[in-house]
Amino acid sequence: MGGDFDRHERRMWAGSAEAYAGTFGLLCAGAVPELVAAAAVRPGARVLDVGTGPGTVAAEAGRRGARVTAVDAEPGMLELAAANAPEAELYCAALPALPFADGAFDAALGNFVVNHVEEPVAALAELRRVVRPGGRTAVTIWDTAVGAQAMGLFSRAMDEAAIERPAFPRLPVDYERTTEGLAGLLDEAGWSEVECRKVTWTHLVDPQEWWRGPAEGVANLGLVVRGLEPEAYLGMKAAYDRLAAAEAGPDGLLRVPAVALLATAVR
Repeated sequence: MGGDFDRHERRMWAGSAEAYAGTFGLLCAGAVPELVAAAAVRPGARVLDVGTGPGTVAAEAGRRGARVTAVDAEPGMLELAAANAPEAELYCAALPALPFADGAFDAALGNFVVNHVEEPVAALAELRRVVRPGGRTAVTIWDTAVGAQAMGLFSRAMDEAAIERPAFPRLPVDYERTTEGLAGLLDEAGWSEVECRKVTWTHLVDPQEWWRGPAEGVANLGLVVRGLEPEAYLGMKAAYDRLAAAEAGPDGLLRVPAVALLATAVR
């Protein structure tokens, strides 16, 4: 794997497949129907799903009749993908080095994957390599707004409990999480007919199920929470419970707003 950022990503996701699938993975699934539709996936198409996670994209493409190949760097994710998308061919691999021939696929999909690789342009160029001429890609990343919205409850709980944020490895060369920023990455990677738009939805979730994500170590937030001393953990949880109770609707559920950037392009 590449540098500090990629090594951190592998550590961050190791062993978190089940917790991710039942928490933040359900949030990410909100973008899947539009992602797959944007790539014009048709019956018989050869489709690659990179960073498949629990196989949500692979399963959706399979339901549309595609012949799906899916990859992930975390073995636990592949175990879930095998159960959720049993017809897909699975590989343990990661961008920007895929074990496929040039032009092997009609379309390549990546749901919230580009934001988890150290060299996003190289990753997108690798997707272009494995897609045939005239084939398509569709990828999503989170809009900058998602940090203040979907994860805002956790951030406020950390502030109330005076939890210090550690400095995690950052991208060597960062980019704007905007429609222009994502489109620029695909342009630089050599894709044509690049288009990018926002996709929004609302994720309904029980507050205690939402807490389970960081409590069970999912993503950077999970690394912070799992690393807390017992007193600090209880302080953050108490703050979270107060804030969640105030924000929950009459049905007791949180309404988590999500904003993704969806880009499509043609080789």
